[in-house]
Amino acid sequence: MRVLDPYVRRARATYPAAKVRFLAGLPPRHSFFVTVRLTDSLKYHEQVFLAVESIVGERLHGSIANDITTVRGFKRGDSYTVPESDLVDWLIAKPDGSEEGNIVGTFMDTYRPPQNSCTDRDRAG
Repeated sequence: MRVLDPYVRRARATYPAAKVRFLAGLPPRHSFFVTVRLTDSLKYHEQVFLAVESIVGERLHGSIANDITTVRGFKRGDSYTVPESDLVDWLIAKPDGSEEGNIVGTFMDTYRPPQNSCTDRDRAG
């Protein structure tokens, strides 16, 4: 969705600082996630959280943290590696339930697509 583009750009722009914090070691019970898109052999897509376990060079290594509902061949808990260039968003979850980042996710929580100006009722005449 094009409407997400500025939020994805902002998430990618702020990711390097979050990466530095992760590599330096987050406080106890803090978790680092990135949002990525999975694609299956049928070209179906699904956006998921990856619980980051390590970052080596420009590759994120972790495990899928969502139940999978659309793409085939993936499941919660699967190990997955993705280049940083595929990052859609990032999130640091804190033990008190608060979070940092989640720029795209926060926008999506409140986004409502524009209403069509023409409805079936209007066309019925």
